[in-house]
Amino acid sequence: MLNFCVGPVMSSAEVLEVGGQQIPYFRTPEFSKVMLENEKLVLNFAHAPKDARVVFLTGSGSAAMEAAVMNTLSQEDKAIVVNGGSFGARFEKLLEIHKIPHDTIRLEAGHALRREHLEPYDGKGYTAFLINVDETSTGILYDMDLVAEFAKRNGWFVIADTVSAFLTDPFDMEKWGVGVMLTGSQKALACAPGISLLVLAKSALERIDRIDPACMYLNLKDALVNMERGQTPFTPAVGTLLQIHARLKQIERDGGAEEEVRKAARMAAYFRSKIAGLPFETFAETPANGVTSLRVKEGYDAYKLFEAIKDHYGIWICPNGGALKNTVFRIGHMGDLHEKDYDVLVDALKDALEHGYGKE
Repeated sequence: MLNFCVGPVMSSAEVLEVGGQQIPYFRTPEFSKVMLENEKLVLNFAHAPKDARVVFLTGSGSAAMEAAVMNTLSQEDKAIVVNGGSFGARFEKLLEIHKIPHDTIRLEAGHALRREHLEPYDGKGYTAFLINVDETSTGILYDMDLVAEFAKRNGWFVIADTVSAFLTDPFDMEKWGVGVMLTGSQKALACAPGISLLVLAKSALERIDRIDPACMYLNLKDALVNMERGQTPFTPAVGTLLQIHARLKQIERDGGAEEEVRKAARMAAYFRSKIAGLPFETFAETPANGVTSLRVKEGYDAYKLFEAIKDHYGIWICPNGGALKNTVFRIGHMGDLHEKDYDVLVDALKDALEHGYGKE
């Protein structure tokens, strides 16, 4: 199988080998050591500030999004959220559920965040800013230098969803003054789904200390106390955490986060060059390295093309939902993929089009 979706993604042989082993008991010094090494490597790859901490949650990236909202924000805050796609909408929904006062920067799908979108909020007493650095549903990469400029000037507490951006696009938590960075196991970490993680700067830790969320499972106070000894409050997805350890060590050995970002950029550029002349156009104004979103030209149906590539060629590409279902599909550049794999994909796309697959 070849999988070009944006999560889960193709795993390396080393990670797959770990996934095929029996799951060990985890309340042990050996597992604690693994977890503390995981924390150390994640802090390094995220360019986290001094005294930052990492929490590992058993749950998807959405669990980390909710944990960030309920543990670091309160009704005393006044938040800004960027909604340019499905996951921006999810952040907005979480703010509504937890009754956090907020306003929304609503962007047309695939459009970039620009200075004129932020200027109306400058100096207006807002306290927090939530953004999906790479809005996975559209493949748009937002300008974090721009966000950091406004956040630092206004003292905004920044929550950054890097589920698809971590290890595919440059990310510097300390440079950009991010309070919470969150990501998941099934994207560029290229492990099984089931673990999300939050990197928490001192500003986040201070907020967590004074906020008491009405929740037991996603209570970050408990998670932080347990993580001091390399453990979690409840039974975690042990097998996935062991896969993450193998993957982080692999990344360290192969040149670190910067090399992972360079690889994603190479694969994205290679694929985008190979599809020149096909009836697709880039959907995102500022494309992320980890995701290429493509709008099909008139006369084609993106979802039918997804089905044809799956059913006739045994290859997974990533469909869209909602209003973009029939017009946009996505190709991932995360995980264990190489140029030869993209050659196979492009040949399949060309053959499918020649056979009339994907026609409206």
